[in-house]
Amino acid sequence: MIRIDSLDLKRDGQPILQQVTAQIPAGGLTAVIGPNGAGKSTLLHCLAGLLAPDAGQVQVAGADITGMKPQERAHRVALLTQSPAIVPRLSVRDLVAFGRWPHHQGRPRARDHDLVDEALALFDLSALQDRKLDSLSGGQRQRAFVAMAYAQSTPWMLLDEPLAALDPRYARDIMERLHALSRPGPDARGVVIVLHDLGMAARYADWIVGLKDGRLIHSAPRHEAMTTANLSDLFDTGLSVQMLNEHPVVVPV
Repeated sequence: MIRIDSLDLKRDGQPILQQVTAQIPAGGLTAVIGPNGAGKSTLLHCLAGLLAPDAGQVQVAGADITGMKPQERAHRVALLTQSPAIVPRLSVRDLVAFGRWPHHQGRPRARDHDLVDEALALFDLSALQDRKLDSLSGGQRQRAFVAMAYAQSTPWMLLDEPLAALDPRYARDIMERLHALSRPGPDARGVVIVLHDLGMAARYADWIVGLKDGRLIHSAPRHEAMTTANLSDLFDTGLSVQMLNEHPVVVPV
């Protein structure tokens, strides 16, 4: 479980997060939603321990994430930021292999190579592993970055808008894969993902964290948080949750 206690954070004197208190269940897929400027990316960086709050605390499995050494944090959480930098001539396999660095510190063993193979296979990248990143489509490249986070072998994967600029095919592909690896089982990961696509959140998320103006509005199971009234209030616009082919969809009204 990730426990967020009374989190406050300011930048240049402006409040970005204000008294955010929530619990994110272990395992499953949690979507962080809210309007632009709500503090979603900032919250994700706090969960990863890369931003120290001005007040409050984030605990991952009972331990204060900001009090950990970098290598210890890297064994607890994997963070994929928005628009990660691309080294054009880097191969897909080399990128995914970077996820193993916290474990081998430059001396990869057979186990590390095996886990890179596993990540490549899981995200359907084995046939592309020798391709250079700049030769891939946007969807293929994004899958490679998510595979790198997976290869880090952490209990938690924190992903900041991994669907940005992807067409529906690739966006759905990534969500299907993330949803599958977060299902209950001995190797299940906890996935926390910042999403602007409410349709994807409605279909795949188990838990919803809703932020607005830096404050927590909802932290609840999807069926409780994603209602017509709640979403319309969160985004200050008319939104309706309806069922289509037994799946919830969100439409403007």
